[in-house]
Amino acid sequence: MDARSSEAALDSSAPYYSRHWLVDASLFLALAGVLYAIIAVAQEWSSPLQATAKIDLSPWSLPQYTMYSLMRGWIAYGFSLAFTIAYASWAFYDRSAQRFLLPLLDIMQSIPVLGFLPGLVLALVHLFPTNNVGLELACVLMIFTGQVWNMTFAYYDSLRAIPDDHRALARLYGFTWWQRFWKMELPFGAQNLLYNSMVSMAGGWFFLTINEAFMLGDKDFRLPGIGSYMSVAIEQNNISAQIYAIIAMAVMIISVDRLVWWPLVVWSRKFKLDDFSSGPSEKSALALWLARSSLSHWGESITSRIFTWIVPPVRPPTEAQSITVPARGVAQSTGHVLLMLAVAVAAIAGAWQLFGLLNRVEWEDWKEIAHTSTLSLGRVLAAVALGSLWAVPVGVWIGLNPAVSGRMQPIIQFAASFPAPMIYPWLLGMVLAAGGTLESGSILLLLFGTQWYILFNVAASAGAVPNEIISAASIMQLKGTRYWTRFILPAVFPGLVTGWITAAGGAWNATIVAEYIRAGGHVYTATGLGAVISLATEKGDFPKLAAAVTVMAAIVVVFNRTVWRRLQAYANDRCRFGM
Repeated sequence: MDARSSEAALDSSAPYYSRHWLVDASLFLALAGVLYAIIAVAQEWSSPLQATAKIDLSPWSLPQYTMYSLMRGWIAYGFSLAFTIAYASWAFYDRSAQRFLLPLLDIMQSIPVLGFLPGLVLALVHLFPTNNVGLELACVLMIFTGQVWNMTFAYYDSLRAIPDDHRALARLYGFTWWQRFWKMELPFGAQNLLYNSMVSMAGGWFFLTINEAFMLGDKDFRLPGIGSYMSVAIEQNNISAQIYAIIAMAVMIISVDRLVWWPLVVWSRKFKLDDFSSGPSEKSALALWLARSSLSHWGESITSRIFTWIVPPVRPPTEAQSITVPARGVAQSTGHVLLMLAVAVAAIAGAWQLFGLLNRVEWEDWKEIAHTSTLSLGRVLAAVALGSLWAVPVGVWIGLNPAVSGRMQPIIQFAASFPAPMIYPWLLGMVLAAGGTLESGSILLLLFGTQWYILFNVAASAGAVPNEIISAASIMQLKGTRYWTRFILPAVFPGLVTGWITAAGGAWNATIVAEYIRAGGHVYTATGLGAVISLATEKGDFPKLAAAVTVMAAIVVVFNRTVWRRLQAYANDRCRFGM
């Protein structure tokens, strides 16, 4: 019996692992609930397309609306995870494509949700004119655009951080690309990818009131969900309904955190890069509960067999094998060339369409866009700076203390995942009551769209610091300023830079809801590029919308190339373990 089998035997003999039929019954009911949700969502997708979906503000309709929104979020997350792994791996292993893929990722991250939404909604509704499939797909893809970019940046960063000796061992053992992914790359990037998945779900919820209650000119593209429920409640100034929506959102966020994210965080800690164990393995309450279920053990046994078939065991290397380090890259196969050609053709076609729209923009509009972009840039940088002041120390505290992480994560996950635009009218009321205006108050609103990216990336970096490095800092008695400058900041700097990149992108996206707010029948605007985009979308002014989105993308890309990427290169060269 190996060490793992011995540990399993000890665990199975513990009192809290004794099987109980109530646990099996609860698990069966939970699975039945998931199946019901899938069927209900499928019926909603296939139902006839309505000119205007009626939203019932009764609290009894909220469970169904919440279920719709939750399923849209998880479908979008599935797309995001698949895109993240494929895109980041392509960018890492193909140096020729990397020069094109990384700038494209910068551009895509910088485009606000309203830059994608109008064209995507109109195209999909035209493609599915008789049912809700087009609108539902558009909503899912919009949530996808709020989730995927920081996940892709984080996973690509993890691939770059894998030590060379780990890759050499993978080649020595003859790993296939599939074994290399499952046994080295995914475990190494698990913590970083998981923390960014959590903040990605939060990013997807951020624009829920826009994605589910989208208006384009005089056309109403509304879907039943908690976001559209809150949007209608705000329009009608129905305080009771707004409170009901906040309660429903809180229950959903906390439930997902306790049932999904926290067990995954505990599980991911076993992949920490350490030369020695940090103590007995931690188990979440959900894992202990599932351990008492015969049904879960049966499912785990089947899953283990399937996984062993998909990822065969690694065979020890023979003496004839030697470690060779081929140049990183992808062979220029016919399929690869065709894929690059397809991407190039799509880019050229899109650029031609964009040029046609930009050619119709008036000179006065260009001057307005140039002026407002500088103001929005200042707000974005201020929000990132303010978010860093508290997110860095708190992220370090959480990452280095697993016990603190267990107590704080539900609170932080709730705060990060709650769609801030739902409470923007109330925050705006507080700003106005204090004598402020939206011109300065929008920085506070932007902060709710930026700080979590910094917090989660710093926490992930701090949590991945090897125990021997922590012990060395303790032995050297580093304290105060030396503790932060010689240990903490270098240790978390790669994650902090990734957090800054994604936080800035999130802040630019958030300008469309922080600089243009509808509340109680009134419209409040701040002079900024986000307000220009929101107003152009509301009026259906596509040339001006295209111009504003193009300028926003250009600013983000230039800033990323000249500032963030240089900081990231420094972090990768000077602040990596095992490099």
